[in-house]
Amino acid sequence: MSGLFGKKSKKKMKQQQNAAEAEAARTENSVNSPSTPNKMSGPSVPAPMQPNVRPKLVFHTQLAHGSPTARIEGFTNVKELYTEIAKAFNIPADEILFCTLNTHKLDMSRLLGGQIGLEDFIFAHCRGQTKDIEVTKSAPALGLTITDNGAGYAFIKRIKEDSIMDNVKTVCVGDHIEAIQGTNLVGARHYEVAKRLKDLQEGTTFTIRLVEPRKAFADIAPRSSKQGAQEAAPQKVGTGKQTLRMRSKGPATVEDAPTEFEERAARKIDDLLESFMGIRDMELAETMVDICKTKNNPDEFAQALDDRLGEFAFPDEFIFDVWGAISDAKMGRI
Repeated sequence: MSGLFGKKSKKKMKQQQNAAEAEAARTENSVNSPSTPNKMSGPSVPAPMQPNVRPKLVFHTQLAHGSPTARIEGFTNVKELYTEIAKAFNIPADEILFCTLNTHKLDMSRLLGGQIGLEDFIFAHCRGQTKDIEVTKSAPALGLTITDNGAGYAFIKRIKEDSIMDNVKTVCVGDHIEAIQGTNLVGARHYEVAKRLKDLQEGTTFTIRLVEPRKAFADIAPRSSKQGAQEAAPQKVGTGKQTLRMRSKGPATVEDAPTEFEERAARKIDDLLESFMGIRDMELAETMVDICKTKNNPDEFAQALDDRLGEFAFPDEFIFDVWGAISDAKMGRI
């Protein structure tokens, strides 16, 4: 009996050992498995998700006076865009006065602003000849419309026909206004330059320093007396349905192209900016349209403009005209 009991006892112990080993193996697999909770230590930590990496947008560019084609990417605002173009062509970034889209010509309707179509070709216009010009302000208005490149250079976008500046043939559309009466204006916004010219007293003779864009050989010719008097109809940016929108603050974003209503409203506001302030700025006009979308009345709109664009000190009359223009565009009246 004792022998039989001993054999049964050994057999039972062997079975218990095998069961213990199997349980240990199951426990180890449970601990190491990413999908099975560990009863001792709580739920397992999920594997980190792969970041949603956004593909880089690549644009093609040339220097407007002539160069090979380069590829640029990784910029979020105009200053960074100019830096990338400068790197591509091994030139200083401050050599670039402004850019046009899809043409190397000085076409003011194709100026690069805050939006670039995803298929647009960028042409950079670089510094050319510097010229100091003496002008007498013989009438209240000089006849200049000023814009800027968003990176510190204000330049002439339009010259009114038969104006004071129209009769000074060395003053041309596209010229960067570098100084007035010896005061350096690099870094000044367009409205600051326009105000400085407006504040000159009638009868004053002043000196203005201009920097013209560098020209390709085929483009060198005397200025026509009507240069800049009439601007071509604005061209839609890009051929696709989306644009890269750059902002002075925050990252650039890919957005749907402006609607027909937004384009009409922005063009009208750009006209009002010229009438009231002597500047042209489609990016500013588009920003004002965006601000207006969520406002219910002119007072809310005026407060929002003051919060976001207070440095412009827009007069009340201008704000009401802008509100009216946007309302007209919504109703299809313009």
